[in-house]
Amino acid sequence: MKIITRYILGIIVLSFLASCGNNDKATAKDILVQVGTETLSSKELRANMPLGLSSSDSTKFARAYIRSWIDSKLVGEIAARNIGDIDRIDQLVEEYRNDLIMWEYRQRMYESHADKTLSSDSINAYYLAHKQDFKTSTPYIKGIYIKVPEDSPNINKLKKWYCSGNASDIEQIEKQGLSEAIHYDYFIDRWVEWEQIESRIPYDFGNNANAFVSSHKKVETTIGGFTYLLYISDYLKSGSEMPVEVATQQIKDILINKNRIEYDKELRQQLYEQGVKDGDIKILCDLES
Repeated sequence: MKIITRYILGIIVLSFLASCGNNDKATAKDILVQVGTETLSSKELRANMPLGLSSSDSTKFARAYIRSWIDSKLVGEIAARNIGDIDRIDQLVEEYRNDLIMWEYRQRMYESHADKTLSSDSINAYYLAHKQDFKTSTPYIKGIYIKVPEDSPNINKLKKWYCSGNASDIEQIEKQGLSEAIHYDYFIDRWVEWEQIESRIPYDFGNNANAFVSSHKKVETTIGGFTYLLYISDYLKSGSEMPVEVATQQIKDILINKNRIEYDKELRQQLYEQGVKDGDIKILCDLES
């Protein structure tokens, strides 16, 4: 039986490969295999075959694809004959199909028609109304981070400038120190997650990040030929109320989702009203009670 099956598949594949140069019009000659009422054509096989395969690989792929197709159809045919409640399965399939169609349509309508712009006023208004809901899950800091070669000629000046807090010293860093710096990050004007900075510095910060950021204003360490300087000008412990700039992305996600739900609701109402107007929907019962 296996020899016969391989022989038949070989003939089918050879016929398929020979017909690859023909037009795509489906005819009886295009049918490669049939299981029950289901058929697989050479056109379908070509559509599923990856591009660029050699003749040998094309043959291997075709044989494997045809055998997989036969197996799936056989299982489906046998299952259909042995499941008594096939009508319920058909109903579930139809419902799932309708759900996919509706989701795809509503998604396309939202992407092409909905207003997805969010003003800073709407973000700030939502933040003020819900600020108690936004808490930091990790410490945040503001400050300055510098990595320089340990033999940098301005290393002693940099150690004085980076943690002074004076604007004039920051100017000196940017005028004289940047040419020597491997990394320089000025974030006194914005909040940064502690882990982003911690991961850059080969230093033992301990296992309590909240305790560290609240008890250290600066870190200086030299290892592997580099000196690392960190100045912490301000901090937020984990569990603190998020500043609006930290919460902004979360708020955007929330508002976008709210807008999507509202647009979807309006779209479905418009479709309903249009359906009633066009006569596609006939209401034969009282929906108001």
